[in-house]
Amino acid sequence: MKTWKIIAKVFGILLLLLAVAAGGYVAYMQFQYYRIEDNQEIDTENNRAEKLRTGVPYTIMTYNIGFGAYSQDYSFFMDTGEMLDGTKTTGKSSRAESREEAMTNTEGSIGLLKQGNTDFMFVQEVDEKATRSYQIDQVQMLRDAFPEYGSAFACNFHSAYLFYPLLEPHGAVKAGMLTFSKYQIAENTRKQFPVDNSFFTKFTDLDRCFMISRIPLEDGRELLLIQVHLSAYDKGGKIRTKQLETLNQVLKEEREKGNYVIVGGDFNHDIAGSIDTFPTEQKIPEWVYQLDDSQLAEGYHFVVADNAGEVPSCRGADIPYERGVTYTAIVDGFIVSDGVLAAAENLDAQFSFSDHNPVKMTFTLD
Repeated sequence: MKTWKIIAKVFGILLLLLAVAAGGYVAYMQFQYYRIEDNQEIDTENNRAEKLRTGVPYTIMTYNIGFGAYSQDYSFFMDTGEMLDGTKTTGKSSRAESREEAMTNTEGSIGLLKQGNTDFMFVQEVDEKATRSYQIDQVQMLRDAFPEYGSAFACNFHSAYLFYPLLEPHGAVKAGMLTFSKYQIAENTRKQFPVDNSFFTKFTDLDRCFMISRIPLEDGRELLLIQVHLSAYDKGGKIRTKQLETLNQVLKEEREKGNYVIVGGDFNHDIAGSIDTFPTEQKIPEWVYQLDDSQLAEGYHFVVADNAGEVPSCRGADIPYERGVTYTAIVDGFIVSDGVLAAAENLDAQFSFSDHNPVKMTFTLD
């Protein structure tokens, strides 16, 4: 009997220690948690001097590089789905498979951006310092790879060390979006999107934002380049609605000023009527919602790629990529204002280095 009392006492002490550790970790997460201030000014590194002109064709590319993790055989632990036969699917990894793999994918993504040879670039999910990408400074790698561009970096994911999943914690993350320009940037402003502040989600979702870069024209007007990365995990669409309202208010104001506007990036929703376009052995995921011109401020429209029926821009990450099996759609691209004449192309990179393919657009300011 005495032995059982000792065992019970030890077990009770272990439970108490576990509760104290869990409580301490929650307190640590809460203490480390903060939202980045709204309307934050962002410096331009290596700013260029040349200004834009009307009537001249320019090019821009958007590409979510997936923090260097997403080779074709990679799946992400937060992504879930379902096969057509009803089999449930869940991704397995919370970080890149290895440091070498993260370097290979980052370098591969840089190669695709170089092939695009565009005047401007929007790049999302770029890690500056993160456990998931083995502390590789992808921001500096990209800047070093493109010395002929000015650039601005907006942080949209900063978290304390996440001990989840337990067997492979996602860890600490500082990541964001990079805008590159071969032309002068007058100023950059990071504006906050509404986000889900529920207790667990606020620690794991991005600190969603959009970055406005003002590009001066020779005639005194401005082209606004607005890079976005909207929320993906948004059951019920409440956050998406609020984010669109925030963006549309800016679009309305800038159109009234007579400025040209290009919005680009990862919208995390179908922007080309592609929800059931591509062959797949999976059901349409719950996260896919369709956005169209009717949801944009007056005078704006999505630029649907000329090859939108042939090449998707994003794959599901609940299973490794297999063409014709994995669900794919078009969630990356551009919105333009009246006066911006544009045509886009989805580049078929076969999701070799990311769960996204790049999208390239040619435009002229009328």
